[in-house]
Amino acid sequence: MATKRDYYDVLGVNKTAEAQEIKKAYRKLAMKYHPDKNPGDKEAEEKFKEINEAYEVLSDETKRRNYDQFGHEGVNGQGFGGQGFGGQGFGGFDDIFGDIFGDMFGGGFGGGRQRRRGPERGADIRQSVTISFEEAAFGKKVQVKVNRSEECDECHGSGAKPGTSKKTCPTCNGSGQVQSVQRTPFGNIASTRTCATCNGEGEVIDSPCSKCHGKGSIRKTKTIEVDIPAGIDEGQMIKLSGQGELGTRGGPRGDLYIVVNVKNHSLFTREGYDVYLEMPITFAQAALGDKIKVPTLDGQVEYTIPEGTQTGTVFRLKSKGIPKLRSNVRGDQYVKVTVEIPKKLNEKQKDLIREFAKECGEEVHERQKTLSDKVDSFFKNLKKNK
Repeated sequence: MATKRDYYDVLGVNKTAEAQEIKKAYRKLAMKYHPDKNPGDKEAEEKFKEINEAYEVLSDETKRRNYDQFGHEGVNGQGFGGQGFGGQGFGGFDDIFGDIFGDMFGGGFGGGRQRRRGPERGADIRQSVTISFEEAAFGKKVQVKVNRSEECDECHGSGAKPGTSKKTCPTCNGSGQVQSVQRTPFGNIASTRTCATCNGEGEVIDSPCSKCHGKGSIRKTKTIEVDIPAGIDEGQMIKLSGQGELGTRGGPRGDLYIVVNVKNHSLFTREGYDVYLEMPITFAQAALGDKIKVPTLDGQVEYTIPEGTQTGTVFRLKSKGIPKLRSNVRGDQYVKVTVEIPKKLNEKQKDLIREFAKECGEEVHERQKTLSDKVDSFFKNLKKNK
């Protein structure tokens, strides 16, 4: 099976291209390779199919975002080619040139198809939630307040005043579109426009609902329980299908995306599923060894520091890190030892350290020259030698 080409390359646009630029490139290529203009040309047919598939993804904000992030895998299974040529159909100029000539002459080409607007899916909602480091590690159920459209409980979504109903639009007779014929350099072209009376709905409301003003929906704040899974990390998203905005004309709801923000911890940092901690120990503990208590996400654990431990030494606590998403496996905890040197010593303590240094055969200089002292000395010697 041939590898699919990059959709941006197919349309000949950059990845930063605006929607209008993408649409313009699509139209140009669609007119060039439309099967009606290339009868019997199998290569043109394939190119036309490829162009429509690319445009179907890049013209849709959600599909384009998924494609930019995950490539072709991010948009698989979204219905390409279900009706031939990216779902656009293959019935002549009406299907694709309707949009092209619509901008040029104000309507469709060849009369188009008369049909009112069908069901439309609701928009997606993006909401953020902030949780603690431990909650991200072990999971938690949180309550999220979402402001979204809900069906009007007065008219039950019809938009009409209770006791009344919608009526067929008298202008378009319920089709949602009106036709007209215009003389152009290409000859007489029958154009199709969205009906201005009903805005393509095919129905009008004489007595709108007083609560929703004919919209059929109202804004409400709804509290939704979200199950934060153990192991989630900063910036990851949780998708709640069917919890977004209300669809129109019987269409399904959009989805709700919860973006997770994780607070910093006072002790721990995280890399993937591993946890890191800097652990201070005393000079005596480092030199002689000791059993110390180390904080972990599960509480304190005892660990034996071997004698002669150097500052910067890292040891591992297996399976004391972050649980992996939807798994019983956990990462590890890495503890970096930092040996703390006492800053203020009394004379007895200093004598003991001198004695220790003497036993080790080390020469101790009570005061080392600072960099400033060394620079002054350098210039003094320079003067003497002149």
